Amino acid sequence: MGSRELSLRERQVLGIIIQSYVVTAAPVGSRYIARNYSLGLSDATIRNVMADLEDEGYIHQPHTSAGRIPTDLGYRYYVDLIMKVQRIDGEEKRRMETDYGQISIDHPGTSRDVLLSAAKVLGCISRQLSVVLSPTLSDAVFEKLDMVLLSSTRMMVILSIHSLFVKTIVMELPLDVSRKMIEEVSEVINERLAGLTLSEIRRSIAHRLAGSNGEGALKDLIVRSAGSLFDESPIFERLYISGTEYIVDQPEFKQPERVRELITMIEDKFSVARLVEKSGQISEAMRPSDMDVTISIGSENSTREAEDLTIVSTPYYAGNMVGRLGILGPKRMDYEHAVRVLNYMADSLTATLTEAN
Repeated sequence: MGSRELSLRERQVLGIIIQSYVVTAAPVGSRYIARNYSLGLSDATIRNVMADLEDEGYIHQPHTSAGRIPTDLGYRYYVDLIMKVQRIDGEEKRRMETDYGQISIDHPGTSRDVLLSAAKVLGCISRQLSVVLSPTLSDAVFEKLDMVLLSSTRMMVILSIHSLFVKTIVMELPLDVSRKMIEEVSEVINERLAGLTLSEIRRSIAHRLAGSNGEGALKDLIVRSAGSLFDESPIFERLYISGTEYIVDQPEFKQPERVRELITMIEDKFSVARLVEKSGQISEAMRPSDMDVTISIGSENSTREAEDLTIVSTPYYAGNMVGRLGILGPKRMDYEHAVRVLNYMADSLTATLTEAN
């Protein structure tokens, strides 16, 4: 199925069916195409073209005597070989710059502020569910560590990884610790580990801190805890979601059971984060040419819960760290618009995080 190159008229008809279905959410018939598009083809000819497309698996008929709607294969052919993504238009650009620009580059707040703002703007502009994954940290460069004594048995450890990115862990203390001990150990750690990646620190911290000054018991505790202190944050803690109110308003989710399934999936932050992360690891066959964007459609997704969804995602950068932006919505998605706004937000987010460094 779908093994041959489509003819020009087949591509035209497939493109019209998809574009019309995106707007109306209704099956598209040959008479509608003949009346509304100047293809120079009769109703009967269009009907024959649609029959061929159906035989090839690009469209199907959901009900007897109804028009046709695209299949996963039809959408895949469209995004790979038919759609043409234009630059973001002036009005959309102004809206995104106005909304996203509410967080100043000079005083951007925390990484959480920036990433949550990006998710909210992306959800509002795309009218879909938007997802932002903060960068993975293993290849991030460590800047400094601060320790704050909370009580005689608890201490907060704050890792600065990037101007906007910090990791905070509360540790239980099996020993008595003074502020002087904390200052001594912090000084040694920052002197010997600054500039290394977190993965390098995990592998070599014992060797790098050996023979150093500083209170031995506290230093040994930090070394023993390096696996959690200098490790990745759990993936669900790296997730920022917005736009649920837009996706549940789509016709595909009007039935109560479909809404329940969708909300259950969205509330499972681990699953949503893994979906977006895996969408960035899919094969080149799922990546439109000349784009960093990947598009995973329906059955191409990694879980059954997402088989009726499309995930459009792209990377953004904070120094040498890589995060990911995504839009989740029904397969009946305006793909060109999704790619446009996603690319623009990725560029804006990268610029914000670069200038803040």
